[in-house]
Amino acid sequence: MIRHAALAPMFLFFCCLVASAARSADIAVEALMPGLAVFKIDGRRVTLREGQRSGDVLLIASDAKSALVRIGDEERRLQVSQRISSAFSRPQRPEVVVQRDGQLQYRTTAEINGVRMPVIVDTGANIVALNARQAAAVGIRPEDGQVAEVQTAGAILPARRVMLESVAVGGIRVNAVTATVIDGAQPATTLLGMSFLRHVEMVERDGVLTLRGRW
Repeated sequence: MIRHAALAPMFLFFCCLVASAARSADIAVEALMPGLAVFKIDGRRVTLREGQRSGDVLLIASDAKSALVRIGDEERRLQVSQRISSAFSRPQRPEVVVQRDGQLQYRTTAEINGVRMPVIVDTGANIVALNARQAAAVGIRPEDGQVAEVQTAGAILPARRVMLESVAVGGIRVNAVTATVIDGAQPATTLLGMSFLRHVEMVERDGVLTLRGRW
């Protein structure tokens, strides 16, 4: 009996060590907004507002570009698609998560020819579509491209078929992407169509669209 009593504290100490090791979490950043961030912690999706905590993860501050979190006693600044664990490893394939907005659209930010601009993820669009002003912003001249036409809900509009040097969303980058430049002000927001999206894996669930690079 005395021997068992002496071993009990050591046994409890060992159990505490095992429990502590089990608490090391795998944390991925899925979406960022001012004052709010969406994480996947050990496979579970968690939405935190600034000052809120889930287990050992505390969201200190968040904006559209990064989140400042405290994990245990350590602070880290994380970006979308970044994953950390006890070894602070990154995912092998880049991943971007986009939440559906109040208009039931998936809006995010892309870099087109190195220029950041808002886009709408549109699986119904065959190719990436820009208006004339957006095209000029990414370095496309009025004389560039092949003359074409596009059918809209109300009219047939003149357009040009062009080749974009690159389109990137988060860590997902695709080179040589076909696009249409529509004369005038439409579309108001660039449409991220299938000429880009066919190069990524897409999963939609509960108003969240996940884009994952194929390589």
